[in-house]
Amino acid sequence: MSDKILIVDDEQEIADLIEVYLKNENYTVFKFYSANDALGCIDSTELDLAILDVMLPDISGFTLCQRIREKHTYPVIMLTAKDEEIDKITGLSLGADDYITKPFRPLEMIARVKAQLRRYKRYNPAHAANPSEPVMIHSGLVLNANTHECLLNEKPLTLTPTEFSILRILLEKKGNVVSAEDLFHEIWQDEYYSKSNNTITVHIRHLREKMNDTVDNPKYIKTVWGVGYKIER
Repeated sequence: MSDKILIVDDEQEIADLIEVYLKNENYTVFKFYSANDALGCIDSTELDLAILDVMLPDISGFTLCQRIREKHTYPVIMLTAKDEEIDKITGLSLGADDYITKPFRPLEMIARVKAQLRRYKRYNPAHAANPSEPVMIHSGLVLNANTHECLLNEKPLTLTPTEFSILRILLEKKGNVVSAEDLFHEIWQDEYYSKSNNTITVHIRHLREKMNDTVDNPKYIKTVWGVGYKIER
């Protein structure tokens, strides 16, 4: 069964272009030119990934992302027409996993989609065929990669696929510093990283907020300035 991908973009030429490239990769595509039209699909269809334009005429892509995150954990990629950090940070903070700035290269978009789906399938028990990652425990934090569950002091911690992956990597490499660049490459498995890319920084900040962790006195994720991040042994 092919993966089901939602596209919401009011620029019809762009939505149609994305649809063509995704269908060429044998994905099943649900395409809408407005957020209101997409809401029914979000509520009734078991999707695997969503691609949302930020600037929609009726409901913003940010609001649509929030609506998805109320019930679903599948990856969300935001499309933004402006190369502005505030749009990217806002989207990531609301639960998006990645963003692509227009105009974009279609092959880059396909690479991002594939990377997100690989990770989602690997850690989503509904998709994972042979889960093998162990349960990792650290100071009241319990992460089960087989079931994609995370508990903090015995209470469920709701994480996006990207947040879950970052936490898993840091726990697997506990005691060692992992650079933002290494985290980016391991999660997205592509070359689109630059020193100005703050994607990882935003996800780390969101993780800390959910875990009630702090930068100055971290219990879990420590920043090693100029190097990267680590979880102490």
